[in-house]
Amino acid sequence: MFNIKQELEKIDDFVRKQVKGAGFQQLVVGLSGGIDSAVTAAICTQALGKKNVFALMLPYKNSHPNSLKDAIVLAEQLGIEYRVVDISPMIDAYFNKYEPKADKLRIGNLAARERMCVLYDHSSKLPALVAGTGNRSELLIGYCTQYGDNACAFEPLGHLYKTEVIRLASYLDIPDEIINKTPSADLWENQTDETEIGISYKKLDAILHFLCDLHMSDQEIVAAGNSISEVKKVKKMIENSEFKRKLPPILNR
Repeated sequence: MFNIKQELEKIDDFVRKQVKGAGFQQLVVGLSGGIDSAVTAAICTQALGKKNVFALMLPYKNSHPNSLKDAIVLAEQLGIEYRVVDISPMIDAYFNKYEPKADKLRIGNLAARERMCVLYDHSSKLPALVAGTGNRSELLIGYCTQYGDNACAFEPLGHLYKTEVIRLASYLDIPDEIINKTPSADLWENQTDETEIGISYKKLDAILHFLCDLHMSDQEIVAAGNSISEVKKVKKMIENSEFKRKLPPILNR
């Protein structure tokens, strides 16, 4: 049973322990205008107080204009300090001069990594830890950019599936515009998470729960109302992205 109040208390305690244990007082969070970063910022503000959370909005030229608008609305609702840094000049300087034929995936990945560079620069400036904004669904299937949006000091929502994050959002009074928008990494125009992943979050979370929490067999998961192709697809995504969830391997001495 998912008890929202108890879950939030547990995450608040986790956030405070991570920050204090690292010798910091503040956190910096990248606010994209999406639900995961919104919930992360709200929880961190609840745990540490609004004076100890700093938000960065890091749009690229093809980011949806509502993303920045929604991020600013949330930051002002939370009462936290924020700054907007347009990363377009940094990204375009590289691709225009050296890789003009790069596809949208490469541009999107560099944008994700540039955002993390800016976040870590501000973490040094403040000083503050970088709070991650990933959820369990995306981390398990590798739907993230290595050393981009998966680079952080810790993941406040890393144990929660996307559908659980949505439930927290309503409880935390996240604006409806953020809760109801189609999930998107916003790396290029018209990108949506579920189209790119190839399965809905509701279906994905159910299969992940059966596989990773209940350790059910393929046959049992199919019997629960899922197709074998969906089960195999999710298992392949988990297996193929294992390297993203580990530190770089080294040889034993």
